[in-house]
Amino acid sequence: MLRRLLIPAYLGLAVTVVPARAQLQAPAPFDGNLARLVEIMGALHHLRDICGANEGQKWRNEAQALINAEAPSGDRRARLIASFNRGYRGFQQSYRTCTPAADLVIRRYLDEGSKIARDVTARYAN
Repeated sequence: MLRRLLIPAYLGLAVTVVPARAQLQAPAPFDGNLARLVEIMGALHHLRDICGANEGQKWRNEAQALINAEAPSGDRRARLIASFNRGYRGFQQSYRTCTPAADLVIRRYLDEGSKIARDVTARYAN
């Protein structure tokens, strides 16, 4: 259920915040939050896969859509991509199989990602 809340919330964020910022490459006040959200997606991309969610490239594709919408080029884009990779690689090195700890991380990251998406949308959306 949290997953269903997370995806529409951050897509809503991308749609409502991007038009005003699309031409600017200076850091946005919510860049730290977006970087964390994309990092969480990177972790979920690995963890959900090893825990048998059968979602394929879902989290990577969702992160890519958010990155494309928010940061078309430049340093902002590179920082967001690095955040995704950091999340993915951090857990790839630690978790080779699904464990109870991996399940706990998944639940916590879904909660945290949902909260970030709601908070940023509430604060910065039109």
